[in-house]
Amino acid sequence: MKVLIVDDEKHVREGIRLLADWEAFDIGEIREASNGEEAVQIINEYKPEIIFSDMKMPKMDGTKLLEWIKEHMPTSKTIVVTGYDDYQYMRKAIHYGSSDYLLKPVDPEILNATLERVVQEWKKEELERKSKADSYQLINKMKPVYRDRRLTYFVNNKHIEAELLEELGFHLAASYAIAVIPISEKVMEEFSYDRDLAYFSVLNIINELLMEKKCGIGFRYLANKGEIVVIFWDRFEDIQEYLNEIYIEIKKSFAVSCPIGLGPVEAVDNLLHSYHEGKKILLESNVLEDRELRVYTKNDNSNMELKSLMAYSSAIKLAVQAGEAGAFDELIHQIKADYIQEGYLSVRQLERFEQEYLLISNRWYKDYNIPINSANVLEKRAMLYFDKDGKFMLENYEHRIQQEISIFLKKVKRKQQKKNTNIICEIERYLQNNFNREIKLQEISEQFYISREYVSRKFKQEFNVNISDYIVQVRINKAKSLLKNSQLKIYEIANMVGYQDDKYFRKVFKKVMGITPNEYRDQ
Repeated sequence: MKVLIVDDEKHVREGIRLLADWEAFDIGEIREASNGEEAVQIINEYKPEIIFSDMKMPKMDGTKLLEWIKEHMPTSKTIVVTGYDDYQYMRKAIHYGSSDYLLKPVDPEILNATLERVVQEWKKEELERKSKADSYQLINKMKPVYRDRRLTYFVNNKHIEAELLEELGFHLAASYAIAVIPISEKVMEEFSYDRDLAYFSVLNIINELLMEKKCGIGFRYLANKGEIVVIFWDRFEDIQEYLNEIYIEIKKSFAVSCPIGLGPVEAVDNLLHSYHEGKKILLESNVLEDRELRVYTKNDNSNMELKSLMAYSSAIKLAVQAGEAGAFDELIHQIKADYIQEGYLSVRQLERFEQEYLLISNRWYKDYNIPINSANVLEKRAMLYFDKDGKFMLENYEHRIQQEISIFLKKVKRKQQKKNTNIICEIERYLQNNFNREIKLQEISEQFYISREYVSRKFKQEFNVNISDYIVQVRINKAKSLLKNSQLKIYEIANMVGYQDDKYFRKVFKKVMGITPNEYRDQ
């Protein structure tokens, strides 16, 4: 595998080179670029699988580079590395498909964990790409796949011979309309995640009806994962009725809702616009609406502004610092009120919330150095909370968010308690190593970067004794050991354990042990 590191600061590029365990991830070639323009040239020539990029750079900045990569090298995985803790940059990184967002100075552990995940994702996607490429070689033996591929080309304004289209059961016309039907994880669940069976079964229902009406054809849209597209070439005035029949039959057969979005009638050279409009109508549909038929032909809320969870970052930070799940109650209520207006919540808004929620969650897990469980893909997470009628179960979803926050805060508390215990143990070792001299609370405070009051309180909680009494115990135990050596004088032992005045040492020893040092030695 090949990696490209793009940053205008040489020491940052060298730092990433040194900190990453390239050999462990089978990465053999690493190249560098100091700006976006230079990066574009290297990408075109060497086609790296993984690209690290800064956001602020001369000539072509990180945002424009990410946009270019998304268009010209979409199979590459990008990781943003920046010194700017700015959610605006994060939003841009998400928009252009960046896999992660790391802050400078880069933490080696986080860097390697991110690199491991991204490499695994690339390898998985590469296997899928190879699998698709292999399947195209079997086109002649697999007529449905052949049909799907050719009609996908047709939608994307690729030239297809008229005879070939007729062979596939397609009719040429002056204008067309496109309907989009997402095949969600909920549908896949009904078919035990057998994708081929799911597509075959749903398409069978669609094409049986359309064949009878002689007005359209349905196929698996290969340009976008998880979609069926229906092209209508006739009887446009009856399309709504036919789509209603299709929706009802699918729901009756498989007990699951398959929402449908219908685009406008367009000329052949503008088919893709009809597709995008149908998809847009679906994304703007109201997931909270009680609706018998989820067939959408228009949307009255298309001008509603999308809300961003990033706007609540300060309030989220305060709630996390409070350390109690109750601190999030009012915040969640406020976000809910802002996101849902007059009972309307779009699919697009829900997806954006999930994206930003996952990004912020992962960021907090990293900040507290808590391992992150690999999250479900966005679609899976959201689709878990749609009922069989296609309505979003908002209360259940809200409960899940509260549970995840509660789990996170418990992990933070456990980690903090462990950290506190570790510090107190380090203080104990420090006292044992320096028992023979005077140690003040201020010295410990400065040594371990914590307040004197905290040291005093936590030490007593951990050892059931204050620091001065603990030092006395250590000194007396050491003195007891030294008293076994009859060659040592009492005053010598006193000096060795931290007492300049042997009379005071005798007094302390008797107070602790109940006998004098000489009596102890005699025993």
